[in-house]
Amino acid sequence: MLNFKLSENCHLPVGCSAYFCIMMKLILTCLSLLMIIISCNNQDHAKQNSETGSESASAREKILKDSVLKFPELLLLKEELIQLYRDSANYDKAIATTNDALIKDSLNPRLWDIKATLHFENEDTMNAIAAFENALKLNPSPRYLILLGSLYAQIKNARALLIADALIKTKQPETEKEALFIKGLYYNYTGNKKTAIDFFDKCLNIDNRHMFAYREKGIALYDMGKYEDAVTVLDKAVTLQNNFDEGYYWLGRCMEKLNKPNDAIEEYKTALLYAPDYVEAKDALTRLGVK
Repeated sequence: MLNFKLSENCHLPVGCSAYFCIMMKLILTCLSLLMIIISCNNQDHAKQNSETGSESASAREKILKDSVLKFPELLLLKEELIQLYRDSANYDKAIATTNDALIKDSLNPRLWDIKATLHFENEDTMNAIAAFENALKLNPSPRYLILLGSLYAQIKNARALLIADALIKTKQPETEKEALFIKGLYYNYTGNKKTAIDFFDKCLNIDNRHMFAYREKGIALYDMGKYEDAVTVLDKAVTLQNNFDEGYYWLGRCMEKLNKPNDAIEEYKTALLYAPDYVEAKDALTRLGVK
């Protein structure tokens, strides 16, 4: 369902309100019918394919590409096509499709957000940062500041600290905890583990269910050789959120260091139980002789 909302600053000329309402109803009706038709077409294709086997990804791709060509103004269809490529880890096509959409709508922060996310998942941090910077210019929301701050921290860019300070000034718990996490992340990546842990603790004092703060604190303790302390932190994390795959993975890493290979194997297996495609956990099991 498509939702339309007029800007608060949008004023209609006197005498045009009734006409405008009628036109909007017609437009919304047409769009609703359009989406129903597209949905029915997709269902028909799915039904036809189900008779000869499951619908292939290429068939879904063709349906969506044809729909995008017929209705190029509908962003929803482009997003569906991008998601199809993303689900199959075809990031080249996903990014190319997003770039095509940006050529026609370069002032849409959501498209820049999508582009940034795709680059990040494709392990292209620099292009992810550039895309989030564009999104922030178009929509200066705290969300983009938080995402940018985290990425700056990972590449050891001191801009992370500036963003964190700006977020703290908002004096909102939600933004303050993320600011403290960003600072901890920056110091973790730059090697100042003790300072990093201090900031993760401050973050956890505000939100004791911040899983990434637990993970990063555990990694900092691991890097310092404090494996038992790291286990304590990570155990708390997986107790609070029992499907926290990264928590189990790092518990496995700690168990290896503590010369407890059987326990490590169990932790890696648990990580894979919740994230079957966790490559690092699979590699760890292979290293420990588990097939």
